Amino acid sequence: MASQPKTPVPLLRLLLLLSGTTGMLDAASILCLGKVFTANMTGNVVFLAFAVAGAPGFSPLPFIVALAAFMIGAAVAGRIWRTRGSHVLRDWLLVAAGIETVLLLLASLAATGFDVARGEPLWKLVTILALVSAAMGFRNAVVRQLKVPDLTTTVLTLTITGIASDSRFAAGDAPNLPVRLGAVASIFAGALVGALLVLHAGLTATLALTGGLVLLGTLIFARHPLMADLER
Repeated sequence: MASQPKTPVPLLRLLLLLSGTTGMLDAASILCLGKVFTANMTGNVVFLAFAVAGAPGFSPLPFIVALAAFMIGAAVAGRIWRTRGSHVLRDWLLVAAGIETVLLLLASLAATGFDVARGEPLWKLVTILALVSAAMGFRNAVVRQLKVPDLTTTVLTLTITGIASDSRFAAGDAPNLPVRLGAVASIFAGALVGALLVLHAGLTATLALTGGLVLLGTLIFARHPLMADLER
């Protein structure tokens, strides 16, 4: 069996950075948009079930919007992937970062004048959720095509499972441990930074800074010589 090609270090670093931005965005959405996830759709499905059951504090609309927008973003990314003539990794990453950044900056603009405490006006809440969730759906579809083990940039369940089930204690050899730990640490750090930004700078600034970080990080790492001419 042919061994899987080694993932370039710049790509690993970029995916860790993007994992951090996931934490930032989920911090923004949970703290400001009604306890809804924009990257973790498992949580939204569960919360939607709570809302349908009539549990206090849960309304179906935000979770439906997030799920629908996430799927639209993923579908658009899948279509672009299948219809593009070139699958050069560098080009694909730059296109993806550009689209994601535009969506996040539009969400930042929509957040101007949004009353976080009251969740009003409703159209702004729906617009922000839709834009950020679409960006995360697009991101997930892009990263899925990269097929980098343990670095989905948005969820950690399988990564944490792998840390434990492949550990020395479990009679394993702890493969890919630095990357797995890095993914957990990145999302934790991103959520911490995102929470601090939301609390001290507000939702608008948090979304804008996250979008800028996505674009700047991709420009830096995608332009690395090791990324030249690679395809996915």
